[in-house]
Amino acid sequence: MIGNGGAGGSGAPGAIGGAGGPAGLIGVGGAGGAGGDSAVAGVIGGAGGAGGAALLFGAGGAGGAGGSGGSGAAGGAGGAGGAGGLFASGGSGGFGGFASTGTGGAGGTGGAGGLFASGGVGGTGGGAGSGGTGGVGGTGGAGGLFASGGAGGAGGSGGAGGAGGTGGAGGLFGAGGAGGLGGQGNHTGGHGGAGGSAGLLALGDGGAGGAGGAATTGTGGAGGAGGKAGLLFGSGGAGGSGGAAGTFGDTGNSGGAGGAGGKAGLLFGSGGAGGSGGAGGFANGSTGGAGGAGGGAGLIGNGGNGGSGGTSVATGGAGNGGAGGAGGGAGLIGNGGNGGSGGMGDAPGGTGVGGIGGLLLGLDGANAPASTNPLHTAQQQALAAVNAPIQAVTGRPLIGNGANGAPGSGAPGGHGGWLFGGGGTGGSGVSGGAGGDGGAGGILFGAGGAGGAGGAVTGTGATGGSGGAGGGALLFGAGGAGGAGGSSGIGGFAAGGAGGPGGAGGLFNGGGAGGAGGSGVSGGAGGEGGAGGAGGLFAGGGIGGAGGFGGFRGGEGGAGGAGGLFAGGGAGGAGGSANNVGGPAGPVGSVGCSGPAGPADPAAAVALLATVGPAATRACSPPVSPAVPAVAAGRVLTPAGPAGPAATPACWSAPAGSEVPADSASLRVGLGRPAATPACCSAPAALAGPAAPAEPTSAALAGPAARPG
Repeated sequence: MIGNGGAGGSGAPGAIGGAGGPAGLIGVGGAGGAGGDSAVAGVIGGAGGAGGAALLFGAGGAGGAGGSGGSGAAGGAGGAGGAGGLFASGGSGGFGGFASTGTGGAGGTGGAGGLFASGGVGGTGGGAGSGGTGGVGGTGGAGGLFASGGAGGAGGSGGAGGAGGTGGAGGLFGAGGAGGLGGQGNHTGGHGGAGGSAGLLALGDGGAGGAGGAATTGTGGAGGAGGKAGLLFGSGGAGGSGGAAGTFGDTGNSGGAGGAGGKAGLLFGSGGAGGSGGAGGFANGSTGGAGGAGGGAGLIGNGGNGGSGGTSVATGGAGNGGAGGAGGGAGLIGNGGNGGSGGMGDAPGGTGVGGIGGLLLGLDGANAPASTNPLHTAQQQALAAVNAPIQAVTGRPLIGNGANGAPGSGAPGGHGGWLFGGGGTGGSGVSGGAGGDGGAGGILFGAGGAGGAGGAVTGTGATGGSGGAGGGALLFGAGGAGGAGGSSGIGGFAAGGAGGPGGAGGLFNGGGAGGAGGSGVSGGAGGEGGAGGAGGLFAGGGIGGAGGFGGFRGGEGGAGGAGGLFAGGGAGGAGGSANNVGGPAGPVGSVGCSGPAGPADPAAAVALLATVGPAATRACSPPVSPAVPAVAAGRVLTPAGPAGPAATPACWSAPAGSEVPADSASLRVGLGRPAATPACCSAPAALAGPAAPAEPTSAALAGPAARPG
């Protein structure tokens, strides 16, 4: 009747971990056991065990971590999270296992949420060595009938970064989950995961696409496409930003292309904004990534803005800026999306074509083609005459989008119209300068503009510019994504620029994703990822930006944005990889009426005992515990820190965890956390949640070897 499922046992070498036990009527599913590490060449690591299911009042158990593969073999897949109870979320998928020269194990799929709760977060893909490929992030769990899908897991780091997991599909009335971040790679960044589709009758958005992973010497990963809205209502998800190209290398390295924005519902909703293209590298011929196209609107709503093209910072010349993305078109009432600004370079990228305004009412987006319809032309002229005096007095039009900031100016984007209109995109920064903030969306409906990218330093020894903040929305509109931080100069120990924070979402829409931190090129630390924007009353927070690559230390992942009263907080961003110490993952955003999650623990030395921290409490809705990155013995380059598993059921305090002795197969990291304080209500001690599961083995999270030289 009342009780928690037991944790599954760890697998023998190369064998699958045990499944977590199911919970009673009131209780939490048990965590799956870790898969066994393989010591035999060519033999893959054991898969993690599945988390146990909950029944009525309790979250599903977290999946177990996959075991490390033998030489030349893949890591084991992470276990799937258990299904949540009626009022609780699904468990998070387990981490994929590490592979030295093969492919890291895939992250486990998040568990399905209960009737009124979100799906679990997909597990982070396993890391790999410099000659291997990071594992694919796990798919987010499906949301319950009235809830959102879980976020996809981040791809693992490696020679080639793993792709981020796809966001989970929303329930019939729920929003889609955000796509996972692409993994950072020595040679190629991983693609960001696609955002999940919203439920058929949902009012919420499609999930935002995950940002592409940055590369050290090669091409950045492409951003994931934004998810589709529901059939009739809701806005499309924003496309993910492309990853920055490697700052090292002898040949041209291109930034990743931004993802396309998702399409809105048929009746009411705006198209998602296209993602910004990633910055090109320093090598001769490096180009910026192209911006993603904005999504189309419904009958009432604005087309999404096209993403800005990435800047080329090639020091040897022949580096072209990326082309801006096309703006999405409107339907009956609404503005067309602005065409994205082209990136700077020896040859600047072209500006994207603006979207056409609504047939009945609405302005065309910036750089829209001239119309051959005389009625449409007359409509545009009449609206321009009405807007001019209002713009002069108040600084924003009555109906229309805000103007984009000019590339290289660091100027903020203009605010959307008083009635409706999207905020303009902030201008990118000059060398070492900050990017401009995105403009605010219109009062009735309109998304916030994306922040401009911070300027990369083309000289020596200076800190990269910070990304601009995404613009906020008011009633119906998503928050804008934060701009990516710029890379530091060559030589010295200057740090990469910090990513900009995502903008706050409107009443029914999610917060924007935080921007990725810039690279600390020579010996400096990677820039911190930007925090995700806060969600509206009925929507989740934005995902935190990934920390930047560091010569000495990777940047810390950005914190996930706070969720609304009836929605979950955003997942924390992955920590940046480095030649020495990887950065910690960002904390998860607070949920509902609970307090914020504590900060992620920094990387710690390997210890013989692992103290499992107390399980986080839940206050009226399920927060997720922060991630704990690990540093493996004998490894130099540590991977990005993964997002943490889901926490225990609502309003019940969980007891402290117990010490877990290390076994002969692996060493574990000793890290503990203070227990959270319940913010809304409490349950009797007999109903307390279980201890948090032990951290995955350090071998499962070990990073690739350092770059030669």
